[in-house]
Amino acid sequence: MRLILLIALWLCLSIAVRCDDDDREEATVTEELPEGVAEETEEVVYVSPTPNGHIYFAEHFDVPEEFEAKWIRSQAKKEGIDEEIAKYDGKWAVESLMKDGLKGDLGLVLKSKAKHAAISAPLDRPFVFTNKPLIVQYDVTFQNGQECGGAYIKLLTQETGMRLSQFTDKTPYTIMFGPDKCGNDHKLHFIFQHKNPKDGSFSEKHAKKPNTRLDEYFKDGKPHLYTLMIHPDNTFDVSVDYKIVNKGTLLEDFSPPVNPPSEIDDPEDRKPDDWDEREKIADPDAKKPDDWDEDEPEQVADADAVKPDGWLDDEPEMIPDPSAEKPEDWDEDMDGTWEAPLINNPSCESAPGCGLWKAPMKANPKFKGKWRAAMIDNPNYRGKWRPRRIPNPDFFEDKHPFNMASIGAVGLEIWSMSDNILFDNFIITDDKIVSEQWAAETFDLKRNLVDRDQAFAESVRRWMNKKENAFMVYGMYLSLPVTLYVWFLWRRVVEEKQDAARAALQKKTDEAGEDDEGGDDQQNEDESEGVPPLEGEEDEVKDDDNAKDDEAEEEGSEDAAVPEEPAVEKGTRRRARKD
Repeated sequence: MRLILLIALWLCLSIAVRCDDDDREEATVTEELPEGVAEETEEVVYVSPTPNGHIYFAEHFDVPEEFEAKWIRSQAKKEGIDEEIAKYDGKWAVESLMKDGLKGDLGLVLKSKAKHAAISAPLDRPFVFTNKPLIVQYDVTFQNGQECGGAYIKLLTQETGMRLSQFTDKTPYTIMFGPDKCGNDHKLHFIFQHKNPKDGSFSEKHAKKPNTRLDEYFKDGKPHLYTLMIHPDNTFDVSVDYKIVNKGTLLEDFSPPVNPPSEIDDPEDRKPDDWDEREKIADPDAKKPDDWDEDEPEQVADADAVKPDGWLDDEPEMIPDPSAEKPEDWDEDMDGTWEAPLINNPSCESAPGCGLWKAPMKANPKFKGKWRAAMIDNPNYRGKWRPRRIPNPDFFEDKHPFNMASIGAVGLEIWSMSDNILFDNFIITDDKIVSEQWAAETFDLKRNLVDRDQAFAESVRRWMNKKENAFMVYGMYLSLPVTLYVWFLWRRVVEEKQDAARAALQKKTDEAGEDDEGGDDQQNEDESEGVPPLEGEEDEVKDDDNAKDDEAEEEGSEDAAVPEEPAVEKGTRRRARKD
């Protein structure tokens, strides 16, 4: 058993060494491990970050007790929908990533799908739009992908008496930011509420769509970092994983625009009845020629065509199938008169044609179609009519749309057809260095671990694809224990069958077995080897042997006399001789 195991291991090692030797001979370029993947896997140590600097809100979710004290689940209902689905009954939990997670790193997870869910938390201090930028950053992981739904956040407007327990889709917000998807429509929202300086009303302004493809972020299962930066000069940029995917200005790159046009069409202006917008008209002086016949057909029969020889005028093209029979269950009262199905006439197969011959059609040289007068320029054309322009009574010019309503809380009010969406590492600040440091201590560690594990698996896959014998070695390695176990069972069964056959043969021939033929004598001889004889023991052994022979002869004879001298124990005789 051990010999076979050693041989099998030697074969595997020999093949593996052979693979390495072949690679050394054939390889000309050494493939390096992907960037960020260490040759020796080291454990990534994660420590919950401590926010430093100008921070208005920071949340890493690593302490469930602090989360429960800080975040408020909505107890409200949506308006205008059925009572059964109006509740915000989506389930939230604080958990780690389902795979490739850092030890001690937790996040906020949406556990349910096809349910409305809302949760929010107040800022440590309100953010007021003055002369510092607003930086909003968080990461999202679609652990099960995303079918239809959002993962955006809302920065709620600071209000007196704000009740986060009644947070709904109607709650006023200043900014909405984050990913959203349904079907093949992939979005990255940036919406802000602009206040009309004339009447104080608010309206949504939507940023233009990014030119970058966004679909991979929803399906790769990796954490992605979303960052929004709005500057006091009205510029903005949106980035994913530190890559800018959208940028522009609040004044030019939003729809509808922040500032309305200075002039509009006069809603009371009407087009005059005699306004002629036709550029071309039919020539009123044109007349149809006398020889123009509109009744001539487009095609006529070819008068020069001749019926081919052998045409069978009396033979139809289709005939009833002579082999068809009326079904037995055919009821003429209900099904009507039965008729055999039609088939091609066999007589027409060798002929040019059957049935009534008709000359083929050709284009009619006299055909001209419907007569129409030629088109000429319209002498009364006055161009396309447009209403006159008047000053816009609602016009205003806001040169600083950055000055939005103050932010007092951050909330998630979403609906999704996918579950286990993980949100993590929220931060709101006015310092880019602070947001980058926060991401380095949280998102970067998490993402590097995911990338390293996936890169290692990919490098192993590439290595096995490149090595011709790698799969064979791996297969032998996996199959070796199974093969040895099967061999052991097979040998055991064979030995049991041989023992059973040997025992049956002994019973049939009445032969002595291995245990019967000198087994005890051989064992005594083995045990006596190497033991020096005692004084007088050799004579004793001889006497004992002679005594055994005499006893055997006496037992073999039926008329032998029983000796009168009592038997003397061996130990007694040995002691006597020693004395």
